[in-house]
Amino acid sequence: MVLQARSKHRDAAPRPPRSARSSPPPLSGASDVGAGELGPERSPPSPGRRGTASRKGPRAETAAPAPDGLAGRLAAGLHWALGLRLGRGRTWSTLLLAFFAALLHWSHITHLFENDRHFSHLSTLEREMAFRTEMGLYYSYFKTIVEAPSFLNGVWMIMNDKLTEYPLVINTLQRFNLYPEVILASWYRIYTKIMDLIGIQTKICWTVTRGEGLSPIESCEGLGDPACFYVAVIFMLNGLMMALFFIYGTYLSGSRLGGVVTVMCFFFNHGECTRVMWTPPLRESFSYPFLVLQMLLVTHILRATKLYRGSLIALCISNVFFMLPWQFAQFVLLTQIASLFAVYVVGYIDTYKLQKIIYMHMISLVLCFVLMFGNSMLLTSYYASSLVIIWGMLAMKAQFLRMNVSELGLWVIQGCCWLFGTVILKCLTSRIFGIADDAHIGNLLTSKFFSYKDFDTLLYTCAAEFDFMEKETPLRYTKTLLLPVVLVIVAAIVRKIINDLRGVIAQQQTHTRKQQFDHGELVYHALQLLAYTALGVLIMRLKLFLTPHMCVMASLICSRQLFGWLFGKVHPGAVVFAVLAAMSIQGFANLQTQWNIVGEFSNLPQEELIEWIRYSTKPDAVFAGAMPTMASVKLSALRPVVNHPHYEDAGLRARTKIVYSMYSRKAPEDVKKELMKLKVNYYILEESWCIRRSKPGCSMPEIWDVEDPDNAGKTPLCNILVKDSKPHFTTVFQNSVYKVLEVIRQ
Repeated sequence: MVLQARSKHRDAAPRPPRSARSSPPPLSGASDVGAGELGPERSPPSPGRRGTASRKGPRAETAAPAPDGLAGRLAAGLHWALGLRLGRGRTWSTLLLAFFAALLHWSHITHLFENDRHFSHLSTLEREMAFRTEMGLYYSYFKTIVEAPSFLNGVWMIMNDKLTEYPLVINTLQRFNLYPEVILASWYRIYTKIMDLIGIQTKICWTVTRGEGLSPIESCEGLGDPACFYVAVIFMLNGLMMALFFIYGTYLSGSRLGGVVTVMCFFFNHGECTRVMWTPPLRESFSYPFLVLQMLLVTHILRATKLYRGSLIALCISNVFFMLPWQFAQFVLLTQIASLFAVYVVGYIDTYKLQKIIYMHMISLVLCFVLMFGNSMLLTSYYASSLVIIWGMLAMKAQFLRMNVSELGLWVIQGCCWLFGTVILKCLTSRIFGIADDAHIGNLLTSKFFSYKDFDTLLYTCAAEFDFMEKETPLRYTKTLLLPVVLVIVAAIVRKIINDLRGVIAQQQTHTRKQQFDHGELVYHALQLLAYTALGVLIMRLKLFLTPHMCVMASLICSRQLFGWLFGKVHPGAVVFAVLAAMSIQGFANLQTQWNIVGEFSNLPQEELIEWIRYSTKPDAVFAGAMPTMASVKLSALRPVVNHPHYEDAGLRARTKIVYSMYSRKAPEDVKKELMKLKVNYYILEESWCIRRSKPGCSMPEIWDVEDPDNAGKTPLCNILVKDSKPHFTTVFQNSVYKVLEVIRQ
C-alpha cells in the first residue's frame, strides 16, 4: 500500500498541537490490580494525555400470525419471543425505534472514544499503549491470533502461552475468558481475506508528523487495521445493546413510551451506566449486552402463562454468552437466582417455572465449564452451589409444606436453608477441589464490614473503583430525577406486595394456601434492584449494573398495572413528557459534558520504554514490574513477563506479591533472591508507585507494613534503588517515569 502524507483537515474543536493532525468531525446523531480501571465514570487521564476537558405490562397474549416471508417471520419472532401486544405495523415501528436507539448509542460512544483519544490518528504502538492494564492483556491475544500464520495456529499459541506467566506454560483461553478475542480474530481474518479476494481496500495509511522533535509515525484507518476492527465490533455490539434496552423497557412497561423512558434515562445518566467508550476491551463490554438479553428473557418467562422450549433455550444460550467472556458474571447470576428464589418463596412464581429456569442455568454452567476447559472456579462458585441447593429445596417442597409453622416462619426457614446451604456447599467443594482462586473475593467482602486487611485486599480497596460507592453518586441520580422516579415505582411495587401478602402472612398453616400471585416479574425486578444496589454500594465499580437497571425500572412509570389509577385521569404521554422534560435539564448538561471532552492520547515515556525493550533486549528477556506496565510490555514488546493484571488466580497473586516486594521495606538481597527464582532478567521500577497514595494507608510501603510489620519503619527499597541500584541491580535504561534494573546474577 502506498503511504501518503496525512493532510486531511477536519472541522471540529481544536486539539492540542500535533502537526498534521486535526480534530475529526462530530458524528451525526450524537444527541478496570486487574483492578486498575475505574468504575462507570471516566478513568484518570493517562500519563501525558493532552486535552481541553477533564472527566470526570400487561400479561402476554398470542400475537396475530404474520405473513409468509422473511419480514413476516421477523415480526412473528418478536411476538413469539416477547409476547408484545402489538399489531404487525406497531411491531415494525417498535423494531425501527429500537434500531434508531442502537444507531444513536453506537454513534455516541464512537464519537466519545475518538474525540477523547484521536484514535484514528494514532500509530499502531500508540493504539496498543492506549489499551492500558487488563485491556492491553486481552488485546494481546487478539493480536497473537491475527498475526499467526493461521487461525488454528494462533488459537494453539494462546492455549500454550509461554509469555504471560514465565516460565509457566498456561492455557489463557481457560484462564482469561478470551472467547471474544478468538471470535473477533476469526472474523477479522475472514473479513480481510474476502476483501483481498474481491480487491476492496480495507484501510488507508498515512504518514503523520507529530512535531516536538518526534519522529513521524504511520497511522492507518479502516476495518483492515486490527485495532480499529476490534474497537468497531465492540461499539456495534454495545449499540445493539441499546436496541435491547428499548425492547426491554417496552415489554416490561407494556408501552413503547416505556422503551423511550429507558433509553433516555440511559443517555441522561450515561457516565454512570457504562464505561465502554473509555475502556472498550474490558470483559463487561462483551458480556453485559447479553445480560440485558438474558434479563429480558427471564422477564418474559416470568410473565408468560405457558412456557415454550424456544424461550428456555434462548435463556440458556444468553447465559452462556454472558458467562463466557467475564469471570465476574457468576456473581451477577447469583443475585438473579437469589431474587428468583425469593419471588418463588413468597408465591409469585410456581415450582415448575422456577425448576425450568434452574435447569437452564445448570445446563449453561456445565456448557461454560466444558468450553473453559474445566475451569474449576465455575463449579466451586457460590452461583453453582446456590443452584444445587435451590434444586434440592424444590425437590423437597412437600416436606417443607408439612411443617407446622406459619407462612412467615416457612419463608424464614427456606431462606436460611438456602443461605447456609449455599455457603457450606461452596466451602466443601472448594476444599475438595483445592480451589482458592476466588478466596480474595470473600476477603474483600469481609474487609467491607470488618477491620480485616491483607496485601491482596488492600490492593483492591485502595483503588477507588473497589471502594464504597461515592457519596456524589446518589446526588447525580437525583439531579436527573432517575432516583426519585425509581423510588416512586418501587413504592408502588411494595404497596402491591403488601396488599397481596397481607392475608397470607396471617395464616397459621401453610398447606391451606392455594393462591398464586400475579405479576411476579415486577417483584423480581424490585428484588434484583435491591441486589444491584447492595453490590453498587459495596463496590463502586459494580454500579454499572445498578444504573442501567434503574433505567429499566423507570420504564414502569408507563405501566398501567402500577399507575392505571393515574392514567384514568391523565394521558400517559403527558406524564412521560413531563418526566422526560424535567430529566432533560440535567440530562442534557451531562451529555454536553461528555461531548466537550477533547483530547489526544500520548504517553512518550512508555513509548521510549517499549522502543528500548524492542531494540536493546533479547527476545527471551524476562520482565517484571507493575501489573499495568507488564500488560504493555507483553502486548507491544512481545517479551515474557512474570505477572500481569488478571488478578483472579491464587498463583498469580503470589507472584505479584513477590514482584511488588520491590516497593516494600525488605532488604535488597532478599528481593533479588525471590526475583531470581522467577528467572527475572529486568525489573521496571516506577518511582511514582513508591510515593503515590490514594488515601491514608494506601501507599505501597504502607500496604507492605500490614503484610510485613517486622520491617515497618525502614526506608522503602524503591527509594533506595531510585538513588543507587548497585550492588544487586544495574540501571540499564531510565527516563522521567521508568527505570529499568537488570538483575545481576552472581
